[in-house]
Amino acid sequence: MNDLNTSLKTEGWLRGRVIVVTGAARGIGRACVEVLASEGASLFLVDSGCDLEGLGQDASLVEALQRDLSARGVLSDASAEDITSPGVVASIIERTTARFGRIDGVVHAAGLWADHSVLRIDGALLDRVIATQLTAAFALVRHAGEAMVAQKSGSIVLFAGTSAFFGARGHSAMGAAQAGVVALARTAALELRRHHVSVNAVCPTARTRQTEQLPTFAAIDPASMSPEHVARVVAFLLSERARDVHGEAVGVAGSRVYAVRARETPGAFGEGPPLSLEALGELWPTAIRA
Repeated sequence: MNDLNTSLKTEGWLRGRVIVVTGAARGIGRACVEVLASEGASLFLVDSGCDLEGLGQDASLVEALQRDLSARGVLSDASAEDITSPGVVASIIERTTARFGRIDGVVHAAGLWADHSVLRIDGALLDRVIATQLTAAFALVRHAGEAMVAQKSGSIVLFAGTSAFFGARGHSAMGAAQAGVVALARTAALELRRHHVSVNAVCPTARTRQTEQLPTFAAIDPASMSPEHVARVVAFLLSERARDVHGEAVGVAGSRVYAVRARETPGAFGEGPPLSLEALGELWPTAIRA
């Protein structure tokens, strides 16, 4: 990965802000770290160094990243703890506020890969996916949200995916977790907006170690859908310019940025009492027509 502190112009959009990044040592999380650092943020880095399915631990990855940032003059701290372990998220938020005096942003980029059908996914892997992507997201929103409400400012960016809306073969576990993340982001945004705290979700399409073998990327220039494209959108959502963006699911695919939204059809209407099954059968095509 290029050193974005030297290869890109620094504008300082996040100067003075303190941001926690999970999944910080690799992929999109690492790209976010570089962009956030280039924009002046101080960072608390979280990455257990596990494999694609959430097994194992390698603290050297996040420790090396923290040393590199320190050598470049970026204020940072790091943890290789497993965010799915009880009490770890609360501890990370406490450590962040103790070290830096505040917390202005959270980026929950940690995620696992589980390309298995709903009939074949291992139960332990399903539990790890839900714990990493959804349960940890809930804990981050809750504990960081408490600190942000107290200071009357803050921004939280969670990661989801378009499988949450449209489904995808093999993505039953990831799609279910991502749908929960979208619902969490939208509901938390409604609750925290009055405290000047924003919550949004990002749904990336990017070439990473999780996705690089997919047919989608076979004929695409490696630079056209990079983690850095996603990281720029994340940095924007954490900035003052996005203070009025709340509860969005933002898709990012290379230089394309778009909103992903659910909608209702106009529906069909019966009269009076509950509809009979025969009446439902007659109304059904109209009820589901877009």
